[in-house]
Amino acid sequence: MIQALAFYLFAIVVCLSGALTILSRNPVHSVLWLILAFFNAAGLMVLAGAEFIAMLLVIVYVGAVAVLFLFVVMMLDIDFAELRSGVMKYAAVGLALAVALVAEIIIAIGAWSAGGLEMSRRAAPIASDVPNIEAIGRLLYTRYLFIFEGAGLVLLVAMIGAIVLTYRQRSDVRPQNVSHQINRRSKDATRNMNPGVGEGMQL
Repeated sequence: MIQALAFYLFAIVVCLSGALTILSRNPVHSVLWLILAFFNAAGLMVLAGAEFIAMLLVIVYVGAVAVLFLFVVMMLDIDFAELRSGVMKYAAVGLALAVALVAEIIIAIGAWSAGGLEMSRRAAPIASDVPNIEAIGRLLYTRYLFIFEGAGLVLLVAMIGAIVLTYRQRSDVRPQNVSHQINRRSKDATRNMNPGVGEGMQL
């Protein structure tokens, strides 16, 4: 009984927050509604027994993507009225995408109603006493270890490439000298002064 109540609570909040994400006029409010939708979707994943996906939703999407959206929206001075003025030019493209998405949803529901696909013989079922995260960890660090490490290397190369491409030498900025800062003594950084009354400080 409590599982059904939790499911309907999370599902209703996800649907409402998703709709308010689209309908909100303020972009900051839209991002906040999106964060609420992610949290409740994580609750649904926990109810379904997919704890790993629930943690991904909270850590990656809420902790990184949604917060990044919020910072970008709050820091950039974007004229949303100007952006909305050209919406009608792309109305046909948006309508075509909407029709395609609705068709995909209908096909998915029909395939789900027709019955699930037969599992391959190579797919071994997970024992009921093994947690979801442990099963994923065993696969990642045993069978798919080299693929997992290769994906990490690709992301590392992409991060280094982005830093190299965006790094610029500027002549109007003093560079940071870490060794000079570490080797500086305290008496070189501060001076004890004892000015007389009414004399003030001499810099």
